Amino acid sequence: MSTLQTNSVVFITGAFVTHHCWDEWRAYFEAKGFDTAAPPWPFKNGTAPELRSRRPDDTGLAALTLTALIDYYAKIVNNYPEKPIVIGHSLGGLITQIIVNRGLAAAGVAIHSVPTLGVFPYEFSFLKAGWKSLGLFTSVKKTYLMSFADWQYAFVNGMPLEEQQAAYEQFTVPESKVVARGGLTSAAKVDYAKAHVPLLLTAGNKDNIIPAHLNLRNFNRYHQNGSVLDYKVFPGRNHFVLGQPTWKEDADYILDWLANQ
Repeated sequence: MSTLQTNSVVFITGAFVTHHCWDEWRAYFEAKGFDTAAPPWPFKNGTAPELRSRRPDDTGLAALTLTALIDYYAKIVNNYPEKPIVIGHSLGGLITQIIVNRGLAAAGVAIHSVPTLGVFPYEFSFLKAGWKSLGLFTSVKKTYLMSFADWQYAFVNGMPLEEQQAAYEQFTVPESKVVARGGLTSAAKVDYAKAHVPLLLTAGNKDNIIPAHLNLRNFNRYHQNGSVLDYKVFPGRNHFVLGQPTWKEDADYILDWLANQ
């Protein structure tokens, strides 16, 4: 039985997608007795078509920094009467690790997480899938919108074309280049030696943008200091893991893991 003493879960969304990618996860967790929230990023409260239609006038989002985004979620988490469970995907996984490192969560789950500072992402597929989001030699005053071709490679590789297209229309949104660049700065830093609440990192062996061995290197950077730290690789998962037909298997694994903390 879990000793976490909370039924609150905060889901944190990654880059390039709307927070509605958590809708089915929220319903599933709530059916299991949890109280959930998936707050949208600043300047991202809307559907994917609405957010795409704001370009090129989405200057607020364009100016958003990773530091501001982390502090935004840290404030949300800190406002809970008891420390909540925090579950993040991709860049949301990085933010989850930082929130856990700050001592603000009861437990953390980082799903296919962007690596923390000090874990160098040298994998070719990571560079191919993600370098355009940095917007090198382009204006940071304009947001970046992933093309469908890049979406196919970075998120939904291996899925039928119709499902790839439907997911793109439903979830893909413009992104701040400044946020993406923040992942290469001290904003993404954690203290790997610091004791922490239970933390689970999950990965997928078909993920191009965040390959499983990148997640494993992130996991291995943490010191073995008595804190609960676990790692799990799921077969057949790409970066669209939250919306793949297998998502309930991942959710059930996480629920079982939380129940044993």
